[in-house]
Amino acid sequence: MSGQSLTDRIAAAQHSMTGSAISKAVCKATTHEVSGPKKKHLDYLIHCTNELNVSIPHLADTLLERTTSNSWIVVFKALITTHHLMMYGNEVTDQSLTAAPSLCPTGYNMSTFIRRYSRYLNEKAMSYRLAAVDFTKMKRGADGVMRTMNTEKLIKTLPIIQNQLDALLDFQPNSNELTNGVINTAFMLLFKDSIRLFAAYNEGVINMLEKYFDMKKNQCKEALEIYKTFLNRMTKLSEFLKVAERVGIDQGDSPDLTQAPSSLLEALEQHLASLEGRKLKDLSTASRSSTLSSAVSSLSSTGISLSRMEDKTEDNRLQQHKVSHLHILWTGLYSLCIPHARTIAGIQPQYDCQCF
Repeated sequence: MSGQSLTDRIAAAQHSMTGSAISKAVCKATTHEVSGPKKKHLDYLIHCTNELNVSIPHLADTLLERTTSNSWIVVFKALITTHHLMMYGNEVTDQSLTAAPSLCPTGYNMSTFIRRYSRYLNEKAMSYRLAAVDFTKMKRGADGVMRTMNTEKLIKTLPIIQNQLDALLDFQPNSNELTNGVINTAFMLLFKDSIRLFAAYNEGVINMLEKYFDMKKNQCKEALEIYKTFLNRMTKLSEFLKVAERVGIDQGDSPDLTQAPSSLLEALEQHLASLEGRKLKDLSTASRSSTLSSAVSSLSSTGISLSRMEDKTEDNRLQQHKVSHLHILWTGLYSLCIPHARTIAGIQPQYDCQCF
């Protein structure tokens, strides 16, 4: 039996009467059931974001309205649905969702996890407004956005990624709390974002390190702080991924976060000291070049490992998507064929299916 409440059923019926398929789908995705939004409703909403006759601002407003619910479950599922559309919807969806002044106006008073999750989504929206790009969707690789960014823009962009990653890692559930279906669904979306976000972060840091010894003094000072923060965030991400391993992610699937050698930090500090006129132990050009090359190689290995993990999670999502569509196809065939067969047999057909 469905776990939908009477309130859910009444709301869905009202939207059916007004002819608002979008509002009905949002209502169905954000019911009072203690489980993540159903995939068929999320798939339908993603499909709608690619339709020309669908009002994306109306979709965003409907989701925002659901975050004002008195039920923490409805609020949490509205945030999950928003996050899902930010990940898999089209560019117009990103623009509409990130234009909202707040993705959770009342959720901040309702639950620790809602506060943390809504903070992340708001930080994700802020990143989009500041950088005009979704870091989890940007082109990566040797000719990717972060690897080809100039020094000035790079030093402005990396702290934006750091802030978004900080908000993500602050979710901090333990494995016992992840037995809750709603929290688990949110965590898995955060897990996917963490892989993509850190991959972009990692590529930006590689680019920054390759430019470091040609930077001006004030740029070197900022870059050094960014790199120190990066090392700390890599450690925090490792802890976050350990939680993922305890709730279903195979340990062999977790990315290998290879840190650069500690000698690199020393080389960076010594170079800045020389620019500031402070006398420290000098490194030869050859030694400095060797250290930098080793660091870039280590971080590149981390990038490759992150990409493999991302590919694996995306393959799993596509496989689930295919299974879902096959289920819909066979359900459709069943609804067409069985009533027809019953009519031939002289039996009055019974219809008990519903669109959502």
